[in-house]
Amino acid sequence: MTIAVTERMTSRELSVSGDKRTLKRHFIVDGTHDETDAETALLNAIEAIYNGLVRDSYSIDPVNPDEITETGLWEASATYKSPTYAEPETGDSAFSFDTGGGSQHITQSLSTIGRYAASGTAPDFKGAINVTHDSVEGVDIITPVYKFSETHYLADATVTSSYKGTLFNLTGKVNSAVFKGFAGGEVLFEGASGAKRGEDQWEITFNFAASPNRTNIAVGEITVPAKKGWEYLWVQYEDDEDTSAKALVKKPVAAYVEKVYEEASFAGLGI
Repeated sequence: MTIAVTERMTSRELSVSGDKRTLKRHFIVDGTHDETDAETALLNAIEAIYNGLVRDSYSIDPVNPDEITETGLWEASATYKSPTYAEPETGDSAFSFDTGGGSQHITQSLSTIGRYAASGTAPDFKGAINVTHDSVEGVDIITPVYKFSETHYLADATVTSSYKGTLFNLTGKVNSAVFKGFAGGEVLFEGASGAKRGEDQWEITFNFAASPNRTNIAVGEITVPAKKGWEYLWVQYEDDEDTSAKALVKKPVAAYVEKVYEEASFAGLGI
């Protein structure tokens, strides 16, 4: 048995009130004497979202209730309305991220692609960047930093003075254990901001930045075995002689990994 759903020519009544729109569409369902089959056919034929409006309700009525077994025809309609914004409830969350990266001043390249001289051989600085007679000036680059924020809606009873103090004390700390899928040492808590909504709910946004842990970092002829994401790597240089170029060069002779942020458990954030 084939059930046909046809939209009427007089369909699509539109009403507008402010920024709210309501559209009513009218249909004929033909080919069944069963209201369940008619309803199923209607829902299979019409969209849940139409021109940006969300289906809100629908109805199905027999064309002639006294002769329904003979006619097999149904009048149907569907009402579409502008989507409504639901106020967040306690326990809800929202998320955002930015992979724009961060800026870092480096003095050492990953590798030297080429050395060129007006005559003879260009000095080999072993990856040192922008070397002058007295120093290694380096360059600012974009480094992988993944910034992300989470907004959580917390009960008023949760956001106590003690909890606010925990947020304060964890600001500027790095995760000591796995957090949100990142290994220990990779996530920096940049702080939180919040406001009370009504009598019993707080909206709090938590801001983080993630930088990857690294291993086996080449610094000239030195290999740094490991550096956590928010530890700082710097290089010491000394004068050396490049016999091929017959020139004095700055050569990396030591590399240092420094801990500049304290580590802490982020369990106290409660998210």
